[in-house]
Amino acid sequence: MTKYNIEEKDSFTVLGIGTELKSDYTDSLGIDKEKSEFWQTISQDGTLEKLKAIATNDYIFAVNEAVNNKMMHYAGVMTKSSLPEAIRNIQFPEGEYIVVKGEASTAYELFKKLTDLTFGEILYEVESYAYVGGPNTAVVTGKKDSLFTGEMWIPVVRI
Repeated sequence: MTKYNIEEKDSFTVLGIGTELKSDYTDSLGIDKEKSEFWQTISQDGTLEKLKAIATNDYIFAVNEAVNNKMMHYAGVMTKSSLPEAIRNIQFPEGEYIVVKGEASTAYELFKKLTDLTFGEILYEVESYAYVGGPNTAVVTGKKDSLFTGEMWIPVVRI
């Protein structure tokens, strides 16, 4: 079974509510703790529900992006609306993406599983393509039985 596919995607924009990750980029435990606390906070304070309410589809995005030399992490949705809490419209380019599919018992576990698998293993295995930066995202695409299903989308270029 293939762990990933290369897919062509149209450009798209995600409205994001985010946080700056303060941990060193090599500190995966620190980064994971910060992301987990962020998702707990927005789930408990109603912010995630506000995002979902203006979404044009059922997808929930966990976006990672470097902005002005800062590591940013966002919860986001595709929408034509805005929210006062939203801090960024995140542009994803048209082009080829590495797509990794997965499932987990919670949305956050799915995000973590897909991110760890993609950045810890798959990007090292992929030949003829390279991730050269830009935003990347893990996406909850649905729910099957009691599991959240989703994908990791990494924009890549042919090398």
